[in-house]
Amino acid sequence: MAVRQVTGAWQRIETWLREHAPVSFASLQAGASREEIDRAEGELGVRVPAELKALWGLHRGVHSSVGAAFLQDNAKLMTIAEAIELHRHWREVYDDHLWDRRWIPVCTLGEHSWSSGLYLDAGTGEVWSWDEFANRQVEFESLTSYLEEMADALEVPSLAGPDKPSLVDGALAWGPGSEPA
Repeated sequence: MAVRQVTGAWQRIETWLREHAPVSFASLQAGASREEIDRAEGELGVRVPAELKALWGLHRGVHSSVGAAFLQDNAKLMTIAEAIELHRHWREVYDDHLWDRRWIPVCTLGEHSWSSGLYLDAGTGEVWSWDEFANRQVEFESLTSYLEEMADALEVPSLAGPDKPSLVDGALAWGPGSEPA
């Protein structure tokens, strides 16, 4: 069920990007193979939840390019390799209380910074935010709810929170923009 929900929400997002934000759409990488996801699971040392496997199967991340930070809060979907690298980094720097092995980075807030972002707790399924000061809080009950909320906000901007979807030179951005979406 989770796979179907993630796939449905992501297809809504992707359709919107294709039609309205071609620069952001062009940043999407191809989907990962089952073998690539299995290798990632081995390197992370944790079972990757079905929701994230489904998302990675659709797109293994985005290319680092203009318009790639198109998720809510102008977040950038990390590549699988980036997620593994950041997970490894935090595990080396912090003990289990500050970075649990079950926390899988999913996106960074901003295109070129790893100081804050969202991770999926593989133990609970919740999506949490983190920052460079080790502050964390639950943002979404699941990856599915995060993607469904974004898809809803794109299709009906009045459903969005304080930051609304907008277009800036063909890229999706959240907050004030030069062209209303």
